[in-house]
Amino acid sequence: MSGGHSSPFAALDGIDDDVGHPKEACGVFGVYAPGQPVSYLVFDGLYALQHRGQESAGIAVSDGDTIMVDKDMGLVTNVFNERRLAPLQGYLAIGHTRYSTTGSSTWRNAQPVYRPGTPDAGAFALAHNGNLTNTPLLAAEAGMLPGVVASDSDLVAELLSQAMAAQGARSDGRDLETALLKVLPSLEGAFSFVLMDEGHVIGVRDPNGFRPLCLGKLETGWVLASETPALDVIGAHFVRELDPGEMVMIDANGIRSLRPFPAERVNPKLCIFEFVYFARPDSQLYGREVHGARRRMGELLAEQAPVEADMVMGVPESGIPTAEGFARRSGIPYGQGLVKNRYIGRTFLAPSQEARALGVKRKLNPLRENIAGKRLVVVDDSIVRGTTQRAVVQMLRDAGATEVHLRIPLPPIKWPCFYGIDIGTRAELLAADLSVGEIRDYLGADSLAYLTLDRLEAAIGAPGAGFCTACLTGDYPTEVAVELSKHMLEDVHTPRAADRTRS
Repeated sequence: MSGGHSSPFAALDGIDDDVGHPKEACGVFGVYAPGQPVSYLVFDGLYALQHRGQESAGIAVSDGDTIMVDKDMGLVTNVFNERRLAPLQGYLAIGHTRYSTTGSSTWRNAQPVYRPGTPDAGAFALAHNGNLTNTPLLAAEAGMLPGVVASDSDLVAELLSQAMAAQGARSDGRDLETALLKVLPSLEGAFSFVLMDEGHVIGVRDPNGFRPLCLGKLETGWVLASETPALDVIGAHFVRELDPGEMVMIDANGIRSLRPFPAERVNPKLCIFEFVYFARPDSQLYGREVHGARRRMGELLAEQAPVEADMVMGVPESGIPTAEGFARRSGIPYGQGLVKNRYIGRTFLAPSQEARALGVKRKLNPLRENIAGKRLVVVDDSIVRGTTQRAVVQMLRDAGATEVHLRIPLPPIKWPCFYGIDIGTRAELLAADLSVGEIRDYLGADSLAYLTLDRLEAAIGAPGAGFCTACLTGDYPTEVAVELSKHMLEDVHTPRAADRTRS
């Protein structure tokens, strides 16, 4: 992904302000609100979801007759301003903010994906959060040559276009709905879709519910969003989360709920990483506020792995609530040890380990007076490559810390994710081949402890709720192809059915 950087500032161009953390797929938003400035509502919703993707942003709007789409590379506030929002007139709209887990980070792959109308079917636009696991087979079965589609979102749009063309135009205007009912059962993996045609907004959540999607109510309409803070910012009332395997249709007649997947496929498995890192702390998932769950993770970490220390500190930002919980339960004072530079752009293109380590220094700086001479408990949300933690430990020692004890609420990540997190191979994962003691030594810490999986689920506190923990256990909820890769639709090779496996 780094391309052909050759300038001395190439590494700077590729610094992620959460270096060392896995990246999520996307944020999606949709609104049906006659009489409201829907493009501005989508802008605010996407801004609240910016943490879920920083590579590109886009909005599609309909006035009932025509769909207009505007999208570009960059942050929401870099792409959209008054000049670009004002022409997007209509009463229903969808939006997307992207981090690519399938397909390159290019304008072509920015979303929403749009398909123009034909004599047999109307136009539509699609925004996707997640990652399909059977895209090569779907592409082959649909007769699509390599390179014709470059992302799984583009593939789904093509499948819908084919289905709409085959069925012909419907007099009731439900072309897209009927195409979805035909195409959705063939999709496997993680997908939360928000779609629109000229008169409908549609939300879909995969049968496992890997990625979140919620429904909100405006005085004059309805809203769909990846996370609840996107509802709050536009003044929408949170109604509920969409069920795994549910499809909702929103139009002038209100809202309808459909179940397009066979009942035997519905098996709730929300990604547990949402609670640990991805979701905003003010989000609600499974009826629980994320911030409270993270604080309880720290409390249980303090019980599981106590240590004598002088101060507990969190690595900004997602490590802070867990650190607060650790401090409260252990009785060790909580303090601030690192200051975060909030103005570093996020492009996720760090081309080397050295560039990622340099990115940590640009992102974080120690408060030496708080650190010098102290034994520290340092809480971070997770360890993937160890880049962040190794640099932080050295930074704290250079600032005078006498001991550094790492505490991590997410158990060791040992397996790749195929459901929308950019962890493609075991070779990228520090815990895949190293023991906890070996990881501790590599990071240079005095001690290292991970919260156990049973305690993590207890901290979340959603009895009976299902979670995907495949990256921790290797137990994948669905069948996955062993040769899946981020650029699989841009490659020539297509995995055969015999290459598919269930771990």
